[in-house]
Amino acid sequence: MSTYFMGIDIGTYESKGTLVDENAKIVAYHACPHEMEVPQPGYAEHDAENTWWGDFCTISRALIAGSGVDPADIRGVGCSTIAPCCLPVDEELRPLRKAILYGIDCRAAAEIAYLENSCGAENIFQRCGTPLTTQSAAAKILWIKNNEPEIYARAAKFVTGSTYLVAKLTGKFVIDHYTAATWVPIYSMERLNWEEDVSLFCRRDQLAECRWTHETVGTVTEAAAKETGLAPGTIVTTGTADASAEALSVGVLDPGDMMLMYGSSIFIIHVVEKLTVDRRLWAGPYLFPGTYSVAAGMSCAGTLTRWYKDNFAIDMVEKAYKSGANLYEEMMHAAEGIAPGSEGLIALPYFSGERTPINDPRAKGMLFGLNLQHTRAHIYKALLEGVGYGISQHFDIFDERKMGTRKVMAVGGGTKNPLWLQIVSDISGKRQHVAAVETGAAYGDALIAALAVGHYKDSRELSAQIHISRQIDPSTAAHAAYAPLRRRYDALYQSTKEIMHQF
Repeated sequence: MSTYFMGIDIGTYESKGTLVDENAKIVAYHACPHEMEVPQPGYAEHDAENTWWGDFCTISRALIAGSGVDPADIRGVGCSTIAPCCLPVDEELRPLRKAILYGIDCRAAAEIAYLENSCGAENIFQRCGTPLTTQSAAAKILWIKNNEPEIYARAAKFVTGSTYLVAKLTGKFVIDHYTAATWVPIYSMERLNWEEDVSLFCRRDQLAECRWTHETVGTVTEAAAKETGLAPGTIVTTGTADASAEALSVGVLDPGDMMLMYGSSIFIIHVVEKLTVDRRLWAGPYLFPGTYSVAAGMSCAGTLTRWYKDNFAIDMVEKAYKSGANLYEEMMHAAEGIAPGSEGLIALPYFSGERTPINDPRAKGMLFGLNLQHTRAHIYKALLEGVGYGISQHFDIFDERKMGTRKVMAVGGGTKNPLWLQIVSDISGKRQHVAAVETGAAYGDALIAALAVGHYKDSRELSAQIHISRQIDPSTAAHAAYAPLRRRYDALYQSTKEIMHQF
């Protein structure tokens, strides 16, 4: 009898699922697109019931139907979601409002300022190992308390995405340490648990129980089985964030390993030997006991190429639709002949504020240096380069902190754009690798489920399943050409941030 493991990931614009066999081979894959709601500038939301749970059920049933696998042969299921998100639910697990998403949602800027003034920014940093930013779900809880008191009063729990899905599957409320550590300032790095006093935000019983990602926490209930098609009693893991699941999916497990995720936003995970704190970044536990990570995230990446498509390439959309061509490939090819630096055009990618390394929710996007020789292709390449400059800033910090970066694994939808990968390697001077299996977080979720039920004895045995398909080496000439432009990029924000903050 064959054994299978299911993994499902809920992303910003798409949910994906995989079913893998005992040899870590994918036997079924399914994806569901969905929308991110932006009710006003600086806000980002999802409908948890219809998007998170609805996608999970659709994908689970599709994987089972598409593979022909008997649900009873699926030993475990793991899930991941965008994180950290903030969703208030009632005692029946019904969402009380749309879920407030991760750091791209900047609505809690006033709450962050209040917390830094009342608790002390340095005190928060010392206790939590990471600065308080728009990434914090705890600040979003405080926003609900201040702005939606009726919803706040009805909340039985405040959950993130993976907590919500696992609760729907098992009735248990859990959150992995990796995700919980981003709930600054209410997670204690010293205790590896919530702070004793969280009363400013909520009651402690309104928070999920902290567990390690690969732990089994319960089994699929009869009610959840009817909705998902899974067999009752199927083992469910704690779950985690999409980024950490994606990191595991490409073998980012040991100190020196780094994941660079090209998604709607940029997310970076660097595994380190010991807790390494830097106020420009986010520090915390990693997936397993005794492991640590330094994480970072830029607010916009793939969202910029989508913005470009919607505003500058409408004719290309129509042409691609009629011809059957890949629109994003057409956009890429149009920019390939443009020299490094886009002929003096520099883009600041802060279209939704910025997370690391500047941690400025009031930062603004910018196209600087436009002249009459520039075309829309120049704008497209400048957007890719702007993200590349921001990524390079992080590499500089990693080198400065002597974090020993030895393997950079590029993941996410952006790896389908070889021009973007080459730009990042050329700007940073770093080699990148791409794994043979690029399915992403959903694949990692399935591998975590296999580890949880004992199919792999440890993480090293699991990592042996990961293989490299290609590498991207930097061009010496392009790296030299980008060096002065990178300095201008750095200076551009510093020179304009006071003006940015006036709007």
